[in-house]
Amino acid sequence: MKVLVALACILACCLAQEPHPCRSPPFLTGALTVSTQNEKLWAYANYEYDAFGRRLRLTEIANYENKTLTIDLLMLYREAAMYEIDTKTRTCKKLPLKEDFHPWEIPKSASLVGQAVLGSSSGPGQGLLVNTWIGDLPQGGGKFVCTVTEFGCIPVNTVYHTDQFGWMVTSLFNNVIGITDPGKLDLPDFCQSAEIETGREEEPDSFLKLFHKKQ
Repeated sequence: MKVLVALACILACCLAQEPHPCRSPPFLTGALTVSTQNEKLWAYANYEYDAFGRRLRLTEIANYENKTLTIDLLMLYREAAMYEIDTKTRTCKKLPLKEDFHPWEIPKSASLVGQAVLGSSSGPGQGLLVNTWIGDLPQGGGKFVCTVTEFGCIPVNTVYHTDQFGWMVTSLFNNVIGITDPGKLDLPDFCQSAEIETGREEEPDSFLKLFHKKQ
């Protein structure tokens, strides 16, 4: 009887530890890198992420087709607009943003690939327990593979495919829960009067298309 009870307890413990789809904290600050399969784009950015307000700020240095770019973007999904900000000249350009906002999460439809330890499991503090998931991008956009921490559902990296760049890898690090500088998600005063220029089909309508336009 004691053996059966012990086995039941072990089984219950194992089931309790099974990874489940999760959603990242609604407010995050950190840094990320983006690299592409065709080697046209590499970027490093500091970011502020607000899931509740559907806002994302990216301050980055990028290399696109051997051309170095410095870009400061504020994406306001509720407004369907992104702002290219130049704080030195206090100028701002408003661009259409036709991408839908997708919270950083592992959807319930995703499948678990496996669980692993980044670093070492030999001693306390030497490793990070992560879960890797595979799933479908929204609107039939292909597949994604995403790795998040077991505790906290903090994004580590994501791999997905785009027509423009092929496979893309986004890696996140130095993540902090919360917005360390809330003002970065507010529209600067010199951007308040900016308007989207109409009748210009070449204008980018997404973050990735902006790089192609700047080349």
